[in-house]
Amino acid sequence: MLNTAIGIGDFQQTRWLALNRDEAVELVRSNVERQSVFRHMLAVEAIMKALAEYLREDASLWAMTGLLHDIDYEKTADDFEKHGVLARKMLKGKAPEQVVRAIEAHNCEHSGVKPETSLEKGLLASDAVSGLVIACALVMPSRKVKDVKVKTVRKKFKDKDFARGADRERIALCEELGVQKDKFFEISLRGVQTVSQDLGI
Repeated sequence: MLNTAIGIGDFQQTRWLALNRDEAVELVRSNVERQSVFRHMLAVEAIMKALAEYLREDASLWAMTGLLHDIDYEKTADDFEKHGVLARKMLKGKAPEQVVRAIEAHNCEHSGVKPETSLEKGLLASDAVSGLVIACALVMPSRKVKDVKVKTVRKKFKDKDFARGADRERIALCEELGVQKDKFFEISLRGVQTVSQDLGI
């Protein structure tokens, strides 16, 4: 059962929102079987929410984008050029256009949708940094994210052989949002810590 006391809660019921969080989770669960992928989506949701709060953006919208961003991941694993593109079809009538476009843009190399808005750049950065933060947690003696410090993430960010899948250029997009990397690492750590129980770290 998901921890509902982690500060994410239900998405606000606003005019643009077709799904509440329970419905969004159910939609994700019906399309994502691998627990590792689901946990990654929860981590990105938490980072996006924390980043939006820092930037004074719509935290509900940003969190929803993070939660749904890999909804088509398993269905496009053998044809990654469709990743994000298929998500548009899956989310039609369910998620706001800005959410769908951000999800397409996070696979910009294949979707052709260039990240332009803060939401879109925030998703790319949050998606990438989630892997770095979680990898940092897993090399701690405790294997717990609560024991990870910003200086650890900074050091591992500079080590290109560590968590190679965490695209450093995408992480650095945080600076285009006016957030320096150390601050972004702090925000991301705080976000992941709020869902540590659900992530098992």
